[in-house]
Amino acid sequence: PVGIQGGLTGALFREFAFTLAGAVIVSGVVALTLSPMMGSKLLRSGDTERGFAGWINRRFESVRSAYSRTLAGTLQYRPVVFVLWVIVVSLIVPFYMFSQRELAPAEDQGVVFGVIQSSANSTIDQTNLFTTQVYDVYHSFPESESIFQITSPSGGFGGMVTKPWSQRKKTAQQLLVESVGPLSKIPGIRVIPLTPSPLPGGGNFPVEFVVVSAAEPRQLSEFANQLVKKAFASGLFIFADSDLKFDQPQAEVVFDRDKVRAQGVDLTQAGQDLSTLLGGDYVNRFSIQGRSYKVIPQIKRAERLSPDQLEQIYVTGSDGKLVRLSTFATLKTTTEPRDLKKFQQLNAVTIQGVIPPNVPLDKALRFLEDEAKTILPQGFTVDYAGESRQLRVEGSKFLGTFLLSAILIYLVLAAQFESFRDPFIILVGSVPLAISGALMFSFLGLTTLNIYSQVGLITLVGLISKNGILIVEFANHLQETGKDKLAAIIEAATTRLRPILMTTAATVVGHFPLVLAKGPGAGARNSIGIMLVSGMIIGTLFTLFVVPSIYMLVARKHVADSKLETESDVPELAEASV
Repeated sequence: PVGIQGGLTGALFREFAFTLAGAVIVSGVVALTLSPMMGSKLLRSGDTERGFAGWINRRFESVRSAYSRTLAGTLQYRPVVFVLWVIVVSLIVPFYMFSQRELAPAEDQGVVFGVIQSSANSTIDQTNLFTTQVYDVYHSFPESESIFQITSPSGGFGGMVTKPWSQRKKTAQQLLVESVGPLSKIPGIRVIPLTPSPLPGGGNFPVEFVVVSAAEPRQLSEFANQLVKKAFASGLFIFADSDLKFDQPQAEVVFDRDKVRAQGVDLTQAGQDLSTLLGGDYVNRFSIQGRSYKVIPQIKRAERLSPDQLEQIYVTGSDGKLVRLSTFATLKTTTEPRDLKKFQQLNAVTIQGVIPPNVPLDKALRFLEDEAKTILPQGFTVDYAGESRQLRVEGSKFLGTFLLSAILIYLVLAAQFESFRDPFIILVGSVPLAISGALMFSFLGLTTLNIYSQVGLITLVGLISKNGILIVEFANHLQETGKDKLAAIIEAATTRLRPILMTTAATVVGHFPLVLAKGPGAGARNSIGIMLVSGMIIGTLFTLFVVPSIYMLVARKHVADSKLETESDVPELAEASV
């Protein structure tokens, strides 16, 4: 199911899914062909009774004997086992609901960005005056290797590229937190430090919470500002702001039509004159020494720095005479939004935010969602953009993919066992217990629920099911040889104990390096490793006792089927029995 899933998860894990499936198929072929041949050629009788192998076997025999006695005792108190199963499985709900969620674990990519915001009417010279201090702040960190910066009149973008992991002790997230204080003290501009998204396709900020409505932009802005204040007061955000701001100064030329008529001014001509003098468009080109230059008719910059200077401009009046603008027009100064946003063809405002490294994205979004329910009136809805939208969309797909995985495994096992009971015993007796054990570690905060841990949980379904298959299949076989159900399940579990423990140990040892991973990409490896290792260990411990108990309750008796087959082979016996 992971391989055929769409969206970001499918794009990231398609190779993983098909590689794992292919490796399992090849492993099965090798186990059925090459392994028996190698065993017949390489294994010698008596090797397992001497030396280190003999010592291991004797120790394991004592473990198997203890397990056999314990299992026999637990099967006499099966209601206690069922109650324990119910308790452990019930814990899945709180473990899942209260685990922190994020799209992907934060990764140290060796860079810290800084988004620079300045006032709407600032010039490039004013912005440059303050952004030089941003450069000084980043340059003060000994971990910085290089610094970059782009400046525009209304803001800019910059940051620092850190030294390699081996040459620094602090992570990019630690450097981000340390840079907040010095950057916030720079006057004239606002600098928002952040690290890049761990996955492609995100927006400019980790938190992008969209409020959508058909209401007027000013009303949207008022509610957005209330949410921003709540976000700052919560302590969950390093930075929060709205992208809808009514701070763009705008000068409107208001014509007095009576004076226009008295002066004999043509408004069309006056508008063209103002467009030419202030617009900055070129009207022609001229060439000097083989180079082409634009002709831009425009008044000098010093004469158009403030709106009041517009009143001193002259436009064409009657008979071609020049008339000063102030004689028939006045200036009206207003503030307007820098731009108006649309989301799904409705007016929208986005709450943008940056969160500390120890705050999961889901926690910040849930806070804004709760506050929006109390602040926003009817007719206002919320949506998401960028990384926040990816989290909500990909997170909602997990349960469907997980259920599809379990259903497919159930159907395959039902075809293999030619029974609907045996697959039920295998899955119910192992999968929920392993999932509960893995989710316990996300509940305790050792990892989060993200796309990596979710794929680990789906993979865990297939891995843990093998333990139940080993026990149930052999127990059925023992029943067919004439043993009763109790004796069959005890012998099957005891006999299969060693391969179960070996399979679990191999899986745990193989995935444990992911738990210990450090450096770039460690967050993703830690997350999937914790889920697989913890789920396999806890799931295996419960499976060894729960599967036999459920088998005694649900499994049918295979001895009767065996007798019927024997009787049908001998007609005389069949008639005598009738």
